[in-house]
Amino acid sequence: MLTLSVRTILKRCTGRGFASSLAMSKEKTSSVDPVQETSMQELCYLVDENDKIIGQASKKECHRVKAEGEIPLHRAFSAFLFNKKGDLLLQKRSATKITYPNHYTNSCCSHPVADFPGEDEEQNAIGIKRAARRRLNHELGIPLDKIPLEDFKYITRMHYKDDGNGKWGEHEITYVLFIQADVKVKPNPNEISEISFVPRDELDEYVPTLSGPLTPWFQLILKHRLRLWWDHLDNLDEVKDHKNILKFDKK
Repeated sequence: MLTLSVRTILKRCTGRGFASSLAMSKEKTSSVDPVQETSMQELCYLVDENDKIIGQASKKECHRVKAEGEIPLHRAFSAFLFNKKGDLLLQKRSATKITYPNHYTNSCCSHPVADFPGEDEEQNAIGIKRAARRRLNHELGIPLDKIPLEDFKYITRMHYKDDGNGKWGEHEITYVLFIQADVKVKPNPNEISEISFVPRDELDEYVPTLSGPLTPWFQLILKHRLRLWWDHLDNLDEVKDHKNILKFDKK
């Protein structure tokens, strides 16, 4: 069962409009969470440097760091959910996550998978949008009818690699999606331990207060593009780039 941390809520509500912290009532054990372990069997899409699908592999295979740091390149997405005021929902990944547990990140990050038909459809990034819609429902409990596919805005793609903890890492071409909607959220405690809605003008003040590290993909987006994209929330066509696959310096 989950308990609500009132002290954290009060602290983060000040100046931020809304925040909630969900704490596990039981300490994390050394064993792998069975729900997360099952999800690692889902089939991700392997891609080449140009984002062309070349095969499939389990999520486990796609995130295992192999000899000499090799990690299979696969397709993913990073979704950014804003409310109508323009505040961005950020989350802290649950301690039960196999990859990057207890890391702060954007609203929802996952993969299109072969287990769900149509998530490989590439025209207008419709397959990616289907995957994002499915995961926003799974992770944040948002009803599907509140986040129609046409509300997702595809911004661009980013290619990055991170060795993680040396056992589990990432090597992805991730699609960046924005969606703006006032929706009720009910975080899945197996996926998320904390959420916060952050105003644009408080982002720089907020990030240093976080109690854990940022995921590598969110860190890159935050450093290089998030502020620009956020400032164009009402006219995203001016900043979208569907032609190039961006690569950013980690330093």
